[in-house]
Amino acid sequence: MLDTLNSLLEEQIKDLYNAESQLLKALPKMAKASTSETLKDAFESHLEETRVHVERLQQIAETLGIKPGGKKCKAMEGLLEEGKEVIEEEGTGEVRDAALIIAAQRVEHYEISAYGSLRALAEALGLEEIVALASETLDEEKAADEKLTGICTEEILPAALQTEVDEGDEEGEAEGSANKGAGSSLKPVVRKKAQRDVSGKGK
Repeated sequence: MLDTLNSLLEEQIKDLYNAESQLLKALPKMAKASTSETLKDAFESHLEETRVHVERLQQIAETLGIKPGGKKCKAMEGLLEEGKEVIEEEGTGEVRDAALIIAAQRVEHYEISAYGSLRALAEALGLEEIVALASETLDEEKAADEKLTGICTEEILPAALQTEVDEGDEEGEAEGSANKGAGSSLKPVVRKKAQRDVSGKGK
């Protein structure tokens, strides 16, 4: 029952604990699916951070005298399902990496919002230790989100665009060669027809 701020705080802790637990299982799969070594390292690094986030939530729950488990975070479940779809999707490496980053940042933005709310509740209730722990995790989630943005804009997107340009150039060269070959076989016919027209014959 959500009849007090304390009960709401407990609900948020349980929700986040399950969310982080789900993420622990998903991050190794996202790292494995990455073709960019930089992105793979970022996912593996955040996996280690997520383990710490789980420990902090356990510490928060212990401080409040509650159990952190017992609730399913449906929001995280849905977000990670989208990430699973990306992993299973066929496509070029850079584009799939960009899709993985998009899926991961949706997760990060959810967590940033959730930890911000947790901190605000703790502040309202004067729970300074919980405020400090929530703030640490919140800062790390923001840093992880910024890191993913940097990888995407500085490496993945430029690489994807360059690949498309290179493929477009190759297709253009192939098409030009095909047209050149077709043109050489047609030219004698066109010249012969033109000569007949000028001489007045063949009409």
